[in-house]
Amino acid sequence: MIKVNFYAALICLSMIGSCLAQVKAPRPVGPTPTENQVRWQEMEYYAFIHFSTNTFTDQEWGYGEADDAKLFNPTNLDCDQWARVCKNSGMKGIIVTAKHHSGFCLWPTETTEYSVKNSPWKNGKGDIIADLAKACKKYGLKLGIYISPWDRNHPSYGLLDSDGSAPYVKNVFRKQIEECLTLYGDVFEIWFDGANGGDGYYGGARTSRKIDRTTYYDWVNTYKMIRKIQPKIVIWNDNGDRADLRWVGTESGYVGEINWSLLNAKGEVSHDMLAHGLENGDSWVPGEVNTSIRPGWFYHEYEDSRVKTLPELLRVYYSSFGRNGAMLLNFPIDKTGRIHATDEKAALELAGAVKEAFAVDLATKMKVSASNVRGNSKQFGADKAVDGDKSTYWTTDDDVKTGSLIIDFGAPKAFNRFLAQEYIQLGQRVKSFTIEALVNGKWEQLDKQTTIGYKRILSFPTVTASKLRFTITEAKASPVISNVSIYNAPQLLEIPSITRAKTGEIAIGASDKESQIFYTLDGSVPTDKSKRYTHPVMTESKVRVRAIAHDPASGKNSPVADEQFDIARKKWTILGVDDDKVNSIIDGNKNTDWFQPQSKKMPASIVIDLGEQQNLEGFRYLPSQNRNAGIITNYQFSVSSDNKQWSIVDQGEFSNIRNNPLWQIKKFTAVKARYVKLVAIRNTQENDTVGYAEIDVITK
Repeated sequence: MIKVNFYAALICLSMIGSCLAQVKAPRPVGPTPTENQVRWQEMEYYAFIHFSTNTFTDQEWGYGEADDAKLFNPTNLDCDQWARVCKNSGMKGIIVTAKHHSGFCLWPTETTEYSVKNSPWKNGKGDIIADLAKACKKYGLKLGIYISPWDRNHPSYGLLDSDGSAPYVKNVFRKQIEECLTLYGDVFEIWFDGANGGDGYYGGARTSRKIDRTTYYDWVNTYKMIRKIQPKIVIWNDNGDRADLRWVGTESGYVGEINWSLLNAKGEVSHDMLAHGLENGDSWVPGEVNTSIRPGWFYHEYEDSRVKTLPELLRVYYSSFGRNGAMLLNFPIDKTGRIHATDEKAALELAGAVKEAFAVDLATKMKVSASNVRGNSKQFGADKAVDGDKSTYWTTDDDVKTGSLIIDFGAPKAFNRFLAQEYIQLGQRVKSFTIEALVNGKWEQLDKQTTIGYKRILSFPTVTASKLRFTITEAKASPVISNVSIYNAPQLLEIPSITRAKTGEIAIGASDKESQIFYTLDGSVPTDKSKRYTHPVMTESKVRVRAIAHDPASGKNSPVADEQFDIARKKWTILGVDDDKVNSIIDGNKNTDWFQPQSKKMPASIVIDLGEQQNLEGFRYLPSQNRNAGIITNYQFSVSSDNKQWSIVDQGEFSNIRNNPLWQIKKFTAVKARYVKLVAIRNTQENDTVGYAEIDVITK
């Protein structure tokens, strides 16, 4: 009996000793994400849906005119199709514009008459949000809601009561939020656009109203209400009080290569902070990268040929959650009420390319070693970075802030993609790292980068090597790496570039010297049997140029480049400007620009002599692609036959041009004229700077 008790005591002492010797995990460093933020980050890729009266008025930002509701009548609306396309594209959820700036609501709200209940669609008995919630549930997608704080229709927007509170916020905005968050089940994200105040219908007042976006919406209490109704929600906001997620400062589809998931809870946020986060910020506020599959957010038929190509979408992919962000890709719903077939094809091509690129992880089951392992514990060993389990990680001792992992392939392997992840529940730590390949016995550096965060993906030319070395060169504390993966993605041919000079000369270029270029001028799809491009092609009139890059070795073709040009501009002259550089705005090169002299005050005009009478039905304006300044928002466009008598043929605003500074296309009733005048009335910065990359006309 005594002997048994003696051995039992020894076992107990051994177990106690083992527990005492167990190596402790690293402590968190700096701000860390909430469970909601981690759950959101793991979604990685989801859809935006833009659909409203704007779809039928051919606008980006509707003014909120009451009669627009009568135009909302999709002929074949199918939320099931939206969800199916998103699911098949690899997306995890859908955020729908329940209400855009016009104020039109896609559900039969009690807060306004400006909604689907007063549209011809389903005789006012429809509810798009309910239909979408049902479709999301069917396809296993999460539902998100976009409600614009700005409302260009409601008469109370921008007004204040005697106590300084906003009746619109109390009686309309918050109630709209409450309806959407209580009627349709779980909502993973609510999205508040940063656009606020300006021209609108406002119940018939047809005026301009300004608000202080940091105080008007009483975000503190608005947030409290949201979190009470939907405890698992994340909030995206660009209007003042810091929310759970941040905008990255552009709608072009990328976040900065340096990307900290941190900001300060208070204070102004500069563009640099939006793009890169704040290394020593006091709050966890990761970036969400939003962009549209087309140039615009709402459907416009003239953009059917301007859907992003596969190489363009892959660049967005690698520049969003490949840089510690999330990818929010927009589908503009067409007038029938469906995702357009061209958009669907592009999204499915992206899904297929991603699946192919990341099908085989070359690091799996490979021998891996580390320069340091925390307490020499198997719990934190090098193999934890390649075990496919996101809850385990390799880490070092507390006093070791640098370190390397070496992955041994056993034999030379070809690869061109590297993926790394930090265990962000313990904070974002890595400040810089390198990757190297052992080629013929020598280490060659493949890349030198900065932050990692939730996920970082690097692309580089294909290399064949027997080992890869991943080195953390600087970190805030002991690095905590949950995953390292290596892939060999198929190479894609880039789409050719097509430009036309002022003379009418068309130039087509490929991104690599090995590719051959084939093109057509009649709008037909080019093949390797089409005319081969060897030198610039002279054109005079309207022409549609389509081109492909062809790899003769593999027989593969790039996506089709497609550009439409109007009349050649060789006879054009700009009048009244004593500066030769002004011709940059009609030279056909979007990367050159010209700005009005600083002494010139608004309104500022540009007058162009077309050289001869033309039958005009529209114009195009491209702001500077080099400077985020002088971007025209409000304009007036006039025509003349003699440069004396002028007629205004169009005026209004370039909606959302600040965040999406692409070609602005405006149409008007056809008119004959030789001279055109673009008048800049207001810009995005509310100052007198006016800039142009290009001005063009549209002839009938």
